[in-house]
Amino acid sequence: MKEYFLKIIRMQKQENTTFLKAITIRDISDVHSIKEDIKKDMILILRVTPLAQKDVEQLRKVVEELYSIAKNSGADIARLGEERIIVAPSNVKIWKPEYDLK
Repeated sequence: MKEYFLKIIRMQKQENTTFLKAITIRDISDVHSIKEDIKKDMILILRVTPLAQKDVEQLRKVVEELYSIAKNSGADIARLGEERIIVAPSNVKIWKPEYDLK
């Protein structure tokens, strides 16, 4: 019986955990798995350099799609330097200076 309650406590702790995941976007097909991670309320750090070097227009489409997905699910999204994008769940807000232009 004691082991059963310990198992329930461990499961509750895991449910309250927010995971951070780093992903390299190489292709537009990566968006599907990123969308699933956004739904799971993960914090995502997305590296876009390989896609930017391959196809700038495709990168633009990916970023627009990710922005739309994030906003529709209540997540926050921002650029993180030149090579990365960060997506945070609705309970985490990303500080953005007022001069930061998209």
